[in-house]
Amino acid sequence: MSILPIIQPDNPVLRKKAVRVTTFDDKKFQQLIDDMVETLIAAPGVGLAAPQVAVSQRLIVVRLPDASEEDRQEYGPLAGVVHVFANPKIIKASKEMVKGVEGCLSLPGYLGEVERHKSVVVTGQDRQGKDIRIKADGWFARVFQHEIDHLEGVLFTDRTEKVWRSDGDEKDEA
Repeated sequence: MSILPIIQPDNPVLRKKAVRVTTFDDKKFQQLIDDMVETLIAAPGVGLAAPQVAVSQRLIVVRLPDASEEDRQEYGPLAGVVHVFANPKIIKASKEMVKGVEGCLSLPGYLGEVERHKSVVVTGQDRQGKDIRIKADGWFARVFQHEIDHLEGVLFTDRTEKVWRSDGDEKDEA
């Protein structure tokens, strides 16, 4: 496995709509997933989309923190679990919207307040191409929405009115 470089907004791949994953049994695709997971954990982050590592494919990995006892209590059985979604799609979203602070591995040191759906249902395919579905609430839902935006070439800065430099004390939400 390898830690991949995370690209910045000056790389045009980050603003392109990613292409659908069609081949799952390819060693290169499986290696990409492993490398993305390793990159996400090393960053550290909670979500990573393939375009952020300069690969224009509809692939995301999501992993809620599990480093502390507080993390494990807050996220329960979701803490530390890696979720791999190829071709993710939000098929249902709550009407209730919530504002929250987000950051991004492709925009290190910057934060913005973004309004997102409180909960979403996401479908897609796992790393073997089998259909999967998950209901995500709260911060977990925010992470999925943030990462799926990357597949459309959308950054959190496109969804906020104000972006600011982090002072390091704030919790990056996505």
